[in-house]
Amino acid sequence: MTRGMTREVTKVTSIANDKQLRQTLDSLDIRQQRLAAVLFIKNVIYLNTDMQIQKAIDIAENPASSEDELLTAYKQVKSIATKSYTDCGHETNWKQQAEHFVASAVMACLTPEKQLTFGKNLVWKTAMQARMAKNCEMIEKDTADVDNESVKQYQLLEQFLKK
Repeated sequence: MTRGMTREVTKVTSIANDKQLRQTLDSLDIRQQRLAAVLFIKNVIYLNTDMQIQKAIDIAENPASSEDELLTAYKQVKSIATKSYTDCGHETNWKQQAEHFVASAVMACLTPEKQLTFGKNLVWKTAMQARMAKNCEMIEKDTADVDNESVKQYQLLEQFLKK
């Protein structure tokens, strides 16, 4: 679908599970997907310390960003995600793992439209990476949230669709 075009968004009163989440995400156009993905990332961005990641989020969120800007940001974040994977791949450092998954979430959000194959949804992948980041944080802190990241994502998407 061409950038800027919109599809009819699935009408949802509430999202209670991943099936409903995925169905709703699949109804969004690429721009809406990026904006929803940014919301999911912002919910875990505090787990990140790399300023390049924040700059990439700003590019993803800006409707005036060109395809070239998105692609450049994607390549930069992909490099960060690859490096962070190799840095934390030898010894389990859950804080570093969380940062890696935040970078991976941003990379998913910035995936060039041309690289998305049928049935692949960048915001779904972003959501899964954000959940992994949150899981790493919970392991690091040895805690668990009553409202897990899935539930928070359902709520974020519901709010996004009401705008």
